[in-house]
Amino acid sequence: MDLLICVATEFEGAVLRERLGAGSGVQIVRMGVGPVNAAHAVTLAIAGDRPRALIVCGVGGAYPGSGLGVGDVACAELECYGDLGAASPTGFLDMKALGFPIVESPVALYNELPLQIFPVPRRVKFVTVTTCTGTDAAARAIEARTGGAVESMEGAAVAHVAHLHGVPVGEVRGISNIVTNRDTSAWRLNDAAMAAQEAVLAWIARR
Repeated sequence: MDLLICVATEFEGAVLRERLGAGSGVQIVRMGVGPVNAAHAVTLAIAGDRPRALIVCGVGGAYPGSGLGVGDVACAELECYGDLGAASPTGFLDMKALGFPIVESPVALYNELPLQIFPVPRRVKFVTVTTCTGTDAAARAIEARTGGAVESMEGAAVAHVAHLHGVPVGEVRGISNIVTNRDTSAWRLNDAAMAAQEAVLAWIARR
């Protein structure tokens, strides 16, 4: 298989399934939501089909200071586990501070995982969390601590598995909302999912 496209939910991959038929060299896997589902699905796909490359496609929230707006599309230059570590009286301690790399070879990696494929021009740092941020204060704290721009729940897990298996990986997300006080009425999930999928399809057409 040439390319594995990983989506968390069905609506994030519906257009891809419609446009990429048999013989395209592309497989689309619906992972489920969250890092465990993502890691499990991608590990099975890599073991079974040996793709040459992986792309995560989906929606995400943009942190207030990112400069991104609803409907924009960005790809990850780095993925970061935003809440993997330990709390302490002096603040958050990431895996490097704790002395535990999540990938040991060939280079030790801690919370941050570099990506290798960049399907769209806008490259920023993505942050993966297990609890979606729902207050403005928390969003600004994570943004300040990580330097991240876009938040989701799966990307770092996919990048992690890709590093373990030596498969190049990229990630594209359409911005569905600004990460601030939670207000789902302001979210544009379908528009963001469509924008991300169209960006991935355009990238595939250029390959």
